[in-house]
Amino acid sequence: MPSNRRFPAVTTNGKAFVAMDRLLDTSRSGPMHLARPEFAEMVIRTIRFLERDGRYILHNYVVMRNHVHLLITPHVDVSNVMHSLKRFTAKEGNEMLGVTGQAFWQDESYDRWVRDAVEFDRIANYIENNPVAAGLCTRPEDFPWSSGRRVENPPQVTNLPHITTIPAHAPTTS
Repeated sequence: MPSNRRFPAVTTNGKAFVAMDRLLDTSRSGPMHLARPEFAEMVIRTIRFLERDGRYILHNYVVMRNHVHLLITPHVDVSNVMHSLKRFTAKEGNEMLGVTGQAFWQDESYDRWVRDAVEFDRIANYIENNPVAAGLCTRPEDFPWSSGRRVENPPQVTNLPHITTIPAHAPTTS
């Protein structure tokens, strides 16, 4: 967060997340590689590959200009998922940029357990509507780099915790 911005002390984690996401959505500076179709498509191919590889069940995703949102039910430790996703896409992204060894993603990610169906639906809707809220389209299904649909594969067990990794993170400035 820019040094001149602060969250009030009483801000909840959820409110802080939404505020940070809005900053990312409205940012006009810093790396915006993911706004380029070839980068967004590469990230989506990787997300889908990890899904096919059995690392998780993918419920929703969106690739924004400078961050990614995922809603998954993991089959392996989330840190392993994020490591694989970030490592491969950073390597590919740097090759596409013609550089090597440059940071492509920030180190940290924001993840949380989804505790019930209400929270699941709220997060799924948030992810789908993120491009609309950012002014990139008028309907979720119009944004080319997202699941942009109703959840087709909701959790089958109502008490099974699910994880949302939101965002998979903004590229670092360099």
